[in-house]
Amino acid sequence: MRQFPWGHIGRYNNFQFFFRKVFKGEKVQKISLESGLTCPNRDGLKGEGGCTYCNNEAFTPPPAGTHKTIAIQMEEGIRFFAHKYPTMKYLAYFQSYSNTYAPLPALKEIYGEALAFPRVAGLVISTRPDCLDEGILDYLADLSGRTYLMLELGLESHLDVTLERINRGHTFAESAAALEAASRRGIRITAHMILGLPGETREDWLEQARVISRLPVDNLKLHQMQIHKGTVMARQYRNDPSQFRLFTAEEYASLVVEYLELLNPLITVERFTSQAPAELLIAPAWGIKNYEFSAIVEKLLEQRNTWQGRLFLTSDTIEFFS
Repeated sequence: MRQFPWGHIGRYNNFQFFFRKVFKGEKVQKISLESGLTCPNRDGLKGEGGCTYCNNEAFTPPPAGTHKTIAIQMEEGIRFFAHKYPTMKYLAYFQSYSNTYAPLPALKEIYGEALAFPRVAGLVISTRPDCLDEGILDYLADLSGRTYLMLELGLESHLDVTLERINRGHTFAESAAALEAASRRGIRITAHMILGLPGETREDWLEQARVISRLPVDNLKLHQMQIHKGTVMARQYRNDPSQFRLFTAEEYASLVVEYLELLNPLITVERFTSQAPAELLIAPAWGIKNYEFSAIVEKLLEQRNTWQGRLFLTSDTIEFFS
C-alpha cells in the first residue's frame, strides 16, 4: 500500500497525523477562549461592522464567554474534560476576533494567565495579518521557543477586490508580509481561506491554492462559504442570492480535491469545512460533520487516483522529495 511523503497512506497531509506526532500520541484538547479584544474593522480604526460574513457566535463554542476572565474560562474548560480524561493536556485557543489587537503588555497578561494553568501545553492564537507589529512578533517567537504555539492568520482571499468587498480592511500584500515576518522568526502559522466568496470563480479558487503554496504557510484551514444570521452577508443574500456561489457538499468536495492537487505537500491541512450552529446557519445546510466530509474527500481522492501536491512541481518540492 502506497505511503505518501507525509508519512502515512492518507492522500493528503492531514492535521491529525501532525498533531499526534507533535504531542507523541497524548490526548490534547483545545479550550476556546474569549480575550475580550475586537478588530480594527469593527472599532473604527479601519472600518466598522467587521467582515461582512462574520458572526462570531457561529464558530465560538461554549465555554467561551465575553464577560468571564481567562482564568474562569480555563477552569470551566478543564473541568468539562478532566473528569473523563484526567491526564489530558490542553491548548488555550484564543479564537474569536483579533487576539493580538492590543498593546504588548496586555497580551502578555492574557497569554500568561492561560499558560499558568497546569497541563496547558501551549497556545493557539487567531488574529489578522495587520495586527502584528515587530514587538508582538518578537514576543510570539520567544513564546514559541518555550511552548507549543500556533499563530492562525485570517487571510480569507488572495484577491484585493474580494478583501475590499467583504470589508477586511487589509490587502493581500499585508497578508503575505505578515506570513513572511512570522516565518522568519520561526513561528508556525495556520492560514484561513474561504472558498466561495462572492465575485470569485473556480479559476480564482484554484489560483488561490497556487498562491498559498508559494508562501510560508505551515497549516491550512479551508472554509466553505456559509451565510450566517446577523451578518451583512445575510442581508445581501436576502436581497440578491444570485451573487453567492453556495456549494452542495458534492460540488465542494470536488473543488477541494482539485485544490489539494495544486497545494504544496508540505502544508498540513487542518480542515476543509466549518460548522455553524443550526440556529445561526442560513445556507448551505449539509448535515455533514467535519470528519464525515473529510472521509468524502479521501474517498474522492482515491477514486481519482490523486493526492495533495500531485500537480505542485517546483524545485523546492523536488528537493523535499529527494
